[in-house]
Amino acid sequence: MLAIADLHFEKGSAYAERGALLPPYDTAATVAALAAAVTRLKPATVICLGDSFHDSNARARLDGRDADAIRTLSHDREWLWVIGNHDPEPPADLGGEIVHTLKLGPLTFRHAPMAEAGPGEVAGHLHPKAAVKVKGRRFVRRCFAANESRVVLPAFGAYTGGLDVLDEAFSPLFAGGLEAHMLGRDKVHRFPGDMLVRI
Repeated sequence: MLAIADLHFEKGSAYAERGALLPPYDTAATVAALAAAVTRLKPATVICLGDSFHDSNARARLDGRDADAIRTLSHDREWLWVIGNHDPEPPADLGGEIVHTLKLGPLTFRHAPMAEAGPGEVAGHLHPKAAVKVKGRRFVRRCFAANESRVVLPAFGAYTGGLDVLDEAFSPLFAGGLEAHMLGRDKVHRFPGDMLVRI
């Protein structure tokens, strides 16, 4: 199984419509990264944890080649689109099944984490990032924010940015503290909360 969060397909074109001229290659880059992950890991199931599409008109702006690539990825495996706040109705013509929340054994997959959720929550929405200082150098990376009860996945999309895990938005979710599992070039690096610095 591969779970990913916050692809935000067509975020660049949404910004362009409002006059912010970003290079229009974010969807192609995100699809390519997703295809590489699927090729490498060969998951039987892919769960996209919401905000896969940046807005309700993203499908109309989606390039035909990108749409075909998404359709191909979703064709040979179980593919689940969890609805998000940006895409409450993901496009139905790209394959896969649309779900609100997904419960698999002890795990609950949803878009936005809930403070009152029980153990086993896997969510996205907050785009966690963390910063550490190591040997006098400062590193800022996307990360998994986690404790023994839940994990908030980093945003996968090319234009998604991030929110500092030390921001107050994370406090009610990780009242007892959190660990940041920061994405490096070749591996994930684990840092306890007391080693983190503000971004």
